[in-house]
Amino acid sequence: MKVAILVEDLYEDLELWVPLFRLREAGHAPVLVGPQAGKAYGSKHGYPARAELAAADASASDLAGVVIPGGYAPDRMRRHPRMVELVRELDAEKKLVAAICHGGWMLASADVVRGKRCTGFFSIADDLRNAGARFEDAEVVRDGHLVTSRTPDDLPAFCRTLLEVLGA
Repeated sequence: MKVAILVEDLYEDLELWVPLFRLREAGHAPVLVGPQAGKAYGSKHGYPARAELAAADASASDLAGVVIPGGYAPDRMRRHPRMVELVRELDAEKKLVAAICHGGWMLASADVVRGKRCTGFFSIADDLRNAGARFEDAEVVRDGHLVTSRTPDDLPAFCRTLLEVLGA
């Protein structure tokens, strides 16, 4: 199953690479989706990740879900309407929508947390509440197909739960 992992400049290294390799290890086909295909986006620590697919060319019907890493990248991602729309479409199809750390900013912009339980980095709790979410301070929160976590320390629980949603 193909799973989109969104990428933009200033992503948090571990929150992109750990889920990517964990998905690959479990037999899924993660694909890096960014504003432009072929462009390398730098992490908070300078490590490049090259987008394999442009958001404009991504189709929710071809994907089993999406993973949104944190860092400052989600603030940049939500400036691209197609990236936001892709998250909204996957949510509407009840496919995996997973976000960690500041990835909740994309969930708020896509308006997919209203009435849902979720978590994220503590500094975006107000943003999530203002988007209608029921914020919880927990290592991972699953509300149906929505999976959220707070920080890189939560990656083991985050990855286990996103694989549960995918049926692995």
